[in-house]
Amino acid sequence: MNIAKMTALEIRAAIANKEVSAVEVMTDTLKRLQALEPKLNAFVTVTPELAMEAAKAADKAVMAGEPPGLLQGIPISVKDLIHVGGIRTTFGSRTRASFIAEADAPSVERIRAAGAGIVGKTTTTEFGSKAGGGDSPLTGVTRNPWNLEKTPGGSSSGAAASVAAGITPFALGTDGGGSVRIPSSLCGLFGIKAQFGRVPVFPASATPTLAHVGVLSRTVRDAALLLQVISGYDARDPASVSESVPDYMAACDQPASGLRIAWSPTLGYAKPDREVLAIAEKAARRFEDMGCTVELVEHIMDDPIDLWMADFYAGIGATLRDEYRQNSEILDPALAEVLGQVVNESVESYYTKVFQRYRLREKVRQFFQNYDLLLTPTLPISSLNAGVNVPPGLPDRNIVSWSYYTYPFNLTGNPAASIPCGFAADGMPVGLQMVAGFNREADIFQAAASFEAACPWTEKMPVPVIS
Repeated sequence: MNIAKMTALEIRAAIANKEVSAVEVMTDTLKRLQALEPKLNAFVTVTPELAMEAAKAADKAVMAGEPPGLLQGIPISVKDLIHVGGIRTTFGSRTRASFIAEADAPSVERIRAAGAGIVGKTTTTEFGSKAGGGDSPLTGVTRNPWNLEKTPGGSSSGAAASVAAGITPFALGTDGGGSVRIPSSLCGLFGIKAQFGRVPVFPASATPTLAHVGVLSRTVRDAALLLQVISGYDARDPASVSESVPDYMAACDQPASGLRIAWSPTLGYAKPDREVLAIAEKAARRFEDMGCTVELVEHIMDDPIDLWMADFYAGIGATLRDEYRQNSEILDPALAEVLGQVVNESVESYYTKVFQRYRLREKVRQFFQNYDLLLTPTLPISSLNAGVNVPPGLPDRNIVSWSYYTYPFNLTGNPAASIPCGFAADGMPVGLQMVAGFNREADIFQAAASFEAACPWTEKMPVPVIS
């Protein structure tokens, strides 16, 4: 039984059927983590005690004949922006290197209650502030399992690297401008952020109007399972969605036929690599074979990067105000440079952008009155060297703006995902972004599961970490 290639659902079934014990699964997982960590640098903190505690509880429940939890005995990692009680939460920053979380975040409470075993906290760029690089001043450079010279992307760098390498079948990440979708695209994973507020966030993020807790996995149904567990109202998050959570697993069983799909190569402003664009467009057109209508829409919006930067970096700048003013050399130089551009923005200028953001949200809401899904490339590129913040071909963009396609849908709050759709000539994965209307994550799972069945990718594993 090769645990590294098993899905979360397969692991759960094997434990419930007594084909393997949860302790055996966790032992194998921790052994693989230890073996691959020197190559990947995916973890800030490893938590074998938490992992084995959950595994022993899972085995005890199986032997007692109790109904298995939805995540019973399944190994999982948690990004180091999300609190796990009693464990360090460093935010990838030397400014928080010794911070110990007092209690679990809601998403962590829920995965633990469902029986998952947390194997560790995964690396992030400093305060989730970069789309590329995969590095932080505290933890150094995290590497992509498909090619160790490449970055897994940011800011859920370690989460993507560990899942792609087969350490855990899925992981919790965060997404404030694309930080689940970007590394999912670069690492050949399915990654999704739900509707803003669907997964409660507490304590408040440094970027509270943009941040989502999301899921990275090797399969669509594993993501549906995990998102089902962590979604739902929580009074501690004022943005928490109170309506009932859709049945994501059931949505995966619905055919995609009949969906109205818009395909936008650039959204109206992006500059994608020609090869990436061709791969993504071919994938988008596959939905026509599934009985969907696919319509080309060239221009959907003007580039909203100024709106996004004003909100995102204002939040981080407020969080790191003292460090930036008194000891900026301990910060990531790329982050410090961007903070210098935005922290002194006037209140009038800031609120002008707030109102522009509301207008953008309404424009996108109206767009989805005519379409069920919007498809775009997830990224303009297929790969980026480890430790490099901006692709060499996009010198006019900054540490996030080069990602073009992802940050608009943090401004609007729409559900959005990245799904693997092919490989570039250099063997690196390419992602297709799927965006749905407000509260319509089920449409993404419906389409994604059909696409996964038509264009499977999960049998292909990264060679550098299995050779």
